Amino acid sequence: MDPAPATPRWNLERPYLIGRFHHEAKAAAAAQALGSKPFSLDSFSRGAGASTGSVIGSYAVSVQELLVIDDLLSALVGIEGRYISIKRVRLKEGYVVFQIDSSMDLALQELTRRIFPLCEDYVLVSQFVESRSHFKNGLVNHALAAALRAFLLDYQAMVAQLEHQFRLGRLSVQGLWFFCQRMMSSLNALAVLVEKATSNNTSGSATLNLLQSQAKAMGGDSAVRSLLEKMTEYASAAYLRMLERWVYEGVIDDPYGEFFIAENKSLQKESLTQDYDAKYWQQRYSLKEGIPSFLTNVAAMILTTGKYLNVMRECGHNVQVSLENSKLMSFGSNHQYLECIKSAYDFASGELLTLMKDKYDLIGKLRSLKRYLLLDQGDFLVHFMDIAREELTKKPEEISAEKLQSLLDIALRSTAAASDPTHEELICCVERSSLLKKLATLKDLDCACPADKLAAADVDQSMQLSITGLETFCLSNKVQWPLSLVISRKALTKYQLIFRLLFHCKHVSRQLCAAWQIQRVLEPNWHLMHDRLQTARSIDEVIQIHDFFLQKCLKECLLLSPELLVKVEKLKALCLQYATSIQLLMPSIDVANSENTSKAGKSRSRANKSQERDQQLKLASENVVMSESILKFEAAFNSELQSLAPTLSNSSHAEPYLTHLAQCILGVRVDQ
Repeated sequence: MDPAPATPRWNLERPYLIGRFHHEAKAAAAAQALGSKPFSLDSFSRGAGASTGSVIGSYAVSVQELLVIDDLLSALVGIEGRYISIKRVRLKEGYVVFQIDSSMDLALQELTRRIFPLCEDYVLVSQFVESRSHFKNGLVNHALAAALRAFLLDYQAMVAQLEHQFRLGRLSVQGLWFFCQRMMSSLNALAVLVEKATSNNTSGSATLNLLQSQAKAMGGDSAVRSLLEKMTEYASAAYLRMLERWVYEGVIDDPYGEFFIAENKSLQKESLTQDYDAKYWQQRYSLKEGIPSFLTNVAAMILTTGKYLNVMRECGHNVQVSLENSKLMSFGSNHQYLECIKSAYDFASGELLTLMKDKYDLIGKLRSLKRYLLLDQGDFLVHFMDIAREELTKKPEEISAEKLQSLLDIALRSTAAASDPTHEELICCVERSSLLKKLATLKDLDCACPADKLAAADVDQSMQLSITGLETFCLSNKVQWPLSLVISRKALTKYQLIFRLLFHCKHVSRQLCAAWQIQRVLEPNWHLMHDRLQTARSIDEVIQIHDFFLQKCLKECLLLSPELLVKVEKLKALCLQYATSIQLLMPSIDVANSENTSKAGKSRSRANKSQERDQQLKLASENVVMSESILKFEAAFNSELQSLAPTLSNSSHAEPYLTHLAQCILGVRVDQ
């Protein structure tokens, strides 16, 4: 925000341009009369300059009345008279008190003092108008000062009419008091208003809130309440123009920092695809303190409306909001302004959602993520695991990501995925840490286990099984703006966590020649998300639905239940060790068997092959080393499964999605 322009010095130095010119001129004249002695308005009174004339008490009462009326007409516009003086209040800028010659008739003094509050209120309001017209005070104060100046013009017109009546000899002190009654309560209410505004140094929304609270406090005086509501309407006009530009164009037009929405230009949209903790969508535009009370309930809607318009503008998509019957002219009791804001929100939300779905194919992008990162169609992955096996069995730091990328491209082009243009957006990644360690570094996943326990479990797992590319390989995806609002770095990381679990389970299942069934968890969740996306009405609702889907998948894949996940990882490790041992032991049995068989094996029939396999299995069952290995793995597996049962049983009470798994495992144990 650029600094406010400075008020020109001549606007302060030339006395006839400000409301205190009469004070300054009289002060200078008095100082000159006293021999250039320093002059203070605090000590100035009629008595100080009365040596040139008689005191008012020396005249007849009828003459005194004429003289005091003449002075009162001047005092009503903040000018001292011959017998009425002004004294400034120390330490209070703009505050003055009026004093009268004590020799005046007591009855006239009483009537005159009744009119003094009106004079003092005028001076206070006049000083406020002058001071709040400077640039630095903001548009709302400028508008309020202009409205008060218009009111003071009406007031001055009343004083001019009274003076005219006085010149015609038709005005008495009682008459002056009577005619001032209409302005007394109104000007006093405005004086109270400006006094609070000055003491609190209000601006922007604080000034509007003060105006509203003062208007509500005057519920018993309809005329004053109407006046304050009128002042509020005038003062809010500039604020509503700022609001209009935001909800209709997505532009913050706030030269003096009064609007309740702030922009952080340091946050760039590119961070959404680079930073896991990116705050672009939450903090690029945010609510400030001091929201106008009449907008408090719709502040979030206003913020979101402008954010949607900004996204479309950054996409080069120009939108034109229809302003017919939608001008934010005021915030009266008919709540028409709320209808305008709601209409603007509905328009911006619908336009952005249509843009995301139609032009940028949001649903298609989510289907692509499901296909490749949630292994919805895994034919390419089977081929990839076959041709990349040698590279994936290396340690993470020894793996060439470029080689894996080329192998992935080969696998994609040689399977059904070749017909899908989105496969070109897949990127191979190799993490440097295990899945458990990665979970321990992510602090906002609502994990059921502390990070230190995850780290300890990870160390325990690493001791049993060295980490290879099979545990650390994952896929990523190129996501462009504005889809990165929904599929941010954080969302993509959650997809990758699920992929790493599925990929490793796929590896284990291949080793065991069994199908991993965890995808039955993912499919219902995907369909539920897909159905909800069809009825979504805003991009924020899309983000919420998508985040809920990912969180539910993480939870039901046990990634948010590390205690269970550690057990599963140990079971998988045992399965891999079992598969490796069997693959090492079986060839030795096969070789021993082949020495006793005919060398004409190349032309063996299928029946002979089956007979040989049966014989091989019989020999394996009689092999002591093989039997001991199998029994050892069975005991270890049963031990881990037995330790999983109570943990799973306890967790299933709190997490309903674990009930079915608990029944399966516990049921098996009971049957056994």
